[in-house]
Amino acid sequence: MKNKVRFEKAISIAFALTVWQLLATAIGKNILLVTPFEVMVRLAELVVTKDFLASVMFSFVRIVSGYLLALAAGSALAALAGKHHMAEVLLWPFMTAIKSVPVASFIILCLIWLSSGSLGIFISFLMVLPIIYTNMLHGIRSTDRNMLEMARIFNVTRLRRLKYIYLPQLKPYIVSACSVSIGLSWKAGIAAEVIGIPAGSIGERLYEAKIYLDSADLFAWTAVIVAVSVLFEKLFLHLVKVSYARLERT
Repeated sequence: MKNKVRFEKAISIAFALTVWQLLATAIGKNILLVTPFEVMVRLAELVVTKDFLASVMFSFVRIVSGYLLALAAGSALAALAGKHHMAEVLLWPFMTAIKSVPVASFIILCLIWLSSGSLGIFISFLMVLPIIYTNMLHGIRSTDRNMLEMARIFNVTRLRRLKYIYLPQLKPYIVSACSVSIGLSWKAGIAAEVIGIPAGSIGERLYEAKIYLDSADLFAWTAVIVAVSVLFEKLFLHLVKVSYARLERT
């Protein structure tokens, strides 16, 4: 089954690259659309430059930091709202505003408050927070009430309730929230960098590609963003699943 899925994905990637190549050939202007081969050549050139790793790490550290902060804050706020209805009522306008206001508006507003270097952290945090909060709150609300009542009757400690009741019930909600929000954190974080242009970031490289109309650079750096985002998502979700597997064995 896994081999079939991999084969299907390989076919879909080959089809997408073929369509891309045909479009680039039909347009015939590199400034508008470069071929996949030209992007690969430019990507190979970028990887060996001295500033490549520094730019990737600059953006990675800030975006991942914002993501992890949102994961912790969203989980804590969801636990508070799940226990106290009034907390949910008070948090509702903030979460609604964050989900509704365009990310560009937040970026421009935050440029007044923060330095461009810390902008990616805050924007990633802000965009991920309501997703984590909403999913975790739904998970807490769906916890088996009979199990909780039994735990109350037998005076089960809060730590044991968390370990044996809440965390197993929250697993699909945590995995779903992380899967959706990781990609969004990278989109929002890079968008913040393109507008704020912090020195040494991937966003600065994208902005320079736009200024110089360098489509090969633009596509190459975009490929880097996608690759780093996907790798981080797979690694993080793997760690979540491994942690749950260990929890189930104890």
